[in-house]
Amino acid sequence: MTISVEFFTEFAGSVTVCDKDGVIVWANHAAQRVFAEPGGAPLVGRNLFDCHPEPALTKLKELMAARRTNVYTIEKNGKRKLIYQTPWFEQGEYCGYIELSLELPANMPHFVRLP
Repeated sequence: MTISVEFFTEFAGSVTVCDKDGVIVWANHAAQRVFAEPGGAPLVGRNLFDCHPEPALTKLKELMAARRTNVYTIEKNGKRKLIYQTPWFEQGEYCGYIELSLELPANMPHFVRLP
């Protein structure tokens, strides 16, 4: 079975995909809802660089130039989220970045798995 990006259309977490120039090429329903508030403009076709103020803009450009994965948590409006930004590739060629944003429960369990 081949899974396409459409598989994530109704995924509960926010999924945003940009090309190597920072242009958003795909966003699932959750991402469209999350980012509709700042201006209501459609995400697809917009450049990420136009959506980030400093110092986030510089960090984003550095991250994309180095093709590094960036993982952190945030809290906004009383909601905690895990942000996972990572490069994506097709047949070994760098194509851009994917951002996953997942809401975290207030009392999320943590398990240590032993070998």
